[in-house]
Amino acid sequence: MEKLGTRLRHLIDLLDSAVASTYTEAGLRYRPRYTPIVRALTESEPLTINQIAKLAGITQPAATQTIALMVKDDIVKVNSESKDGRHKFVRFTDHGRAMLPLLTAHWDATTEAIKELESELPHSLTEIIKAATSRLEEKPFAARLKEAHQKKIGR
Repeated sequence: MEKLGTRLRHLIDLLDSAVASTYTEAGLRYRPRYTPIVRALTESEPLTINQIAKLAGITQPAATQTIALMVKDDIVKVNSESKDGRHKFVRFTDHGRAMLPLLTAHWDATTEAIKELESELPHSLTEIIKAATSRLEEKPFAARLKEAHQKKIGR
């Protein structure tokens, strides 16, 4: 029997691979994982990596890794703007900024495709994910696992 984690990974693979292929077909060097960072930067620019992580809802290491890939793809650049060099700021390159209208069109199309998918489901996938995330923020899965282990194993 497939488990929840396997099904979630498969669902993400199905969604991300389709979205990634639309970027490739449009001639864009862009990955779906860039989107939370691009959206954060469109709200305010420049931002530190920590600010981006917070706004994007991802971890600082994930933001750092993704930004490094985005630098290679000439979407963002990282500059040190403080005298001591400790604070590095991320901003769009000219190429990255020029991509924004096309990316917005892709995001709008993705939203339409998600609406169509959700109309075929018995429940809104978006609402289920929001509810699950909310519950896990209230009581983390690690705490739930610990309780389950205590019941089953006695530790």
